[in-house]
Amino acid sequence: MTRDEHAFSDILQQAVGLGPLPMAVTHPCSREALLGAVEAADHGIATPILVAPAARLAKLADELEVDLSRFELVDVPHSHAAAEQAVSLVRDGYADILMKGSLHTDEFMGEALARGTGIRTDRRISHVWIMKVETYPRYLFITDAAINIEPDLLTKRDICQNAIDLTQALGIRQPKVAILAAVETINPAMRSTLDAAALCKMADRGQITGAILDGPLAFDNAISREAADSKGIVSPVAGDPDILLVPDLEAGNMLGKQLTYLAAAASAGIVMGARAPIVLTSRADDANGRLASAAVANLLAHRRRQSGQRT
Repeated sequence: MTRDEHAFSDILQQAVGLGPLPMAVTHPCSREALLGAVEAADHGIATPILVAPAARLAKLADELEVDLSRFELVDVPHSHAAAEQAVSLVRDGYADILMKGSLHTDEFMGEALARGTGIRTDRRISHVWIMKVETYPRYLFITDAAINIEPDLLTKRDICQNAIDLTQALGIRQPKVAILAAVETINPAMRSTLDAAALCKMADRGQITGAILDGPLAFDNAISREAADSKGIVSPVAGDPDILLVPDLEAGNMLGKQLTYLAAAASAGIVMGARAPIVLTSRADDANGRLASAAVANLLAHRRRQSGQRT
């Protein structure tokens, strides 16, 4: 969406202030994928390393009037080799950020998560959508809408902690997490309500740290204080969340796309839980959306450098 750059101006300014970091861009062989990398370079957010078939990329660059001589290029025969090589650059510490280009997510993430050669950690990876909705006073972080299809309780714990880590890296000291379900009461027939209650108790016991959790909460009383009050819900989170933890991928995917297409929300996306931030964009995302996602990854990668967690 064309509003992304303006919507994420504060994040972009922080990333520009910190300076560019090397970013391995996997198979940027579409208009939006290549222009997203170029935009990140032009804004001083990243130093792209383009991993793609050289002849194909050169043809696209000519059509778009992009000067490829500005960038380091790693020539590979096809998209699968591009994913393998880009992940290797990150694993070996040559790049701090991994970005998906114009290839299928399964192909891209399969290499990122490959045992022995990928960049996985002991924590389950998860995707976080950072969304700016005009009717909400600050960013909404929605997770997980792209990686974990039907997460169990322990996976939800990692999903929750990943989102908390992201919000803290973006300056939110103690985010509020609304754990969503269809209802705000515990119903043994609805696993999402049981998981929500268990996650809250896990936070009480220190198994999830750095945030205030509450759930189950239905979407209306999670977002609206008035809706929560009308049902007599007393909660430090209701009406004021930073993070919306959805029960499964289908719910998260529909929620994020509804906000995008019905509420004109701007969005950025990032994968957490790996050894480096992963910019996982849709092939339909425009260059500004990719730029916003790269800016988020920049802030995360700088924080990892500062804490000595480089790959």
